[in-house]
Formats: sequence, structure tokens, C-alpha cells
Amino acid sequence: MAANGELTPQYYIEHHLTNLSVGEGFWTWHIDSLLFSVGLGALFLWLFHSVAKKATTGVPGKWQCFVEMIVEFVDSSVKESFHGKNALIAPLALTVFVWIFLMNLMDLIPVDWIPHAATLMGIEYMKIVPSTDLNITFSLALGVFVLVIYYSIKVKGIGGFTKELTLQPFNHWAMIPVNLILETVTLVAKPVSLALRLFGNMYAGELIFILIALTYSANLLIGALGITLQLGWAIFHILVITLQAFIFMMLTIVYISMAHEDH
Repeated sequence: MAANGELTPQYYIEHHLTNLSVGEGFWTWHIDSLLFSVGLGALFLWLFHSVAKKATTGVPGKWQCFVEMIVEFVDSSVKESFHGKNALIAPLALTVFVWIFLMNLMDLIPVDWIPHAATLMGIEYMKIVPSTDLNITFSLALGVFVLVIYYSIKVKGIGGFTKELTLQPFNHWAMIPVNLILETVTLVAKPVSLALRLFGNMYAGELIFILIALTYSANLLIGALGITLQLGWAIFHILVITLQAFIFMMLTIVYISMAHEDH
């Protein structure tokens, strides 16, 4: 903010991209990201649990139809991409898809509404889209990575998993160091790509919303144009937030399916 109290574009952008944090260094906690991500996860569980309790074999209501469509869509995606037998995969895929979609959906709330309400309550910063926080996307990706390692060892055994890392792609003892480097990079790249893809797309989308809001708030003469741009970008962004949730879900299924393959 400028010395005379005038709102500057730089301060406006930085303010909207700064998390409400406590702690320092490695132990910094982003309270807003944790609050919204956990809250949306609880909302997902409550909504789907309430539908399951009230489900009927008769004519279903609109909400039950919607939930059944999502479940059938995820179930068909799992059947097409996962070639092993594991009762965890379908519920995991459903959780990943819906949870990430809800976190992404927060991006459609006008950028000034909740931060301004938080300011009125004495809270300086409030970032409401958890998937624009690299800590959240990396934690999701690391959860998938842990499952990949777990099932790789469970299905193939420690020896089989070690051979996979050391005898591929060149099946010769002299190439073990090269194979280990290549396979380790490939393995580590999975969670990194998962986290960065989701974060990058959502962060860029949030930044565009902020820039559009900054433009028409700074110049009332183009306010109508700014609202039109916001609406247009929001409609397009519905596709983006859905696609990013779907990609994360599909890669999760594929990675865990690869972990079940015993060569």
C-alpha cells in the first residue's frame, strides 16, 4: 500500500496471493489452506453420506442422481485404467476427484468477497483456494506417492521392487547404476508432476481473476467490461477446474495400477 494510503496494484496482487500463516520457516502453517481444504473434505463426506443414507431404489431425487452419475463416472474410469484387484482404488479415486474439484471450485467465488469479509473481522490475509497453495498440492501428491511405494513393495516384494529399479530399462548388471538413476528420477517425477500441474494451472487461473478484478476496480469506466471478462473467464474456468481434478484422479489410478504390475 502506498504511503498516502492509496491501494497500489502491487499490494493488491500480493495481498490476494498471501496466505494467513503462523510459524516460521519449515514449520510455517497456512491456516487458510488447511481450514478450507479440511472443511471441503468434511463437506464432501457429509454430502455423500447423507445421499447414501437416503438412497432409494425408487425414483431418485436430483441430488441422488447427480451423486450416482459421479460415482458411475469414477467407477468406469477405474475399470478402464486399473487392471489389478484392489477395493481401495475406486473410493480413493472418488475422494481425489470430488475433493480436488471442490477445492478448485472455490476459485469461482469473486476474489474480493471472502478476503474483504476477513479484513472486517481483523484478519489481514485470507486465501480461499487450497489448490493454489503448493503445500496442499504436494501433500496430495505425496499421499499418492506413498501408496505407489506401498503397493510396489506389497505386490512385488522388496526384491522385486529393487530389481525394477535396477534392471530396467537395461537388463544387465553393468547398467545397474544407470538404471537406478533413471528409474529413481522417473519415480520421483510422479508426485512432483502431480503437484506442480495442479498448482500451476490453478495459480494461473486465480492470478487472472485477480488481474481482471484489479483492472475494473481501478477504472470504473471499464467496470462493465471487467465484469464481462470475469464472467467469461469463470465459464471457461469451470472446464479447467473439472479437467484438473480429472487429470489428478486418472494419474493416481494409473500410477497405482503400474505399482500392481509385476514383471
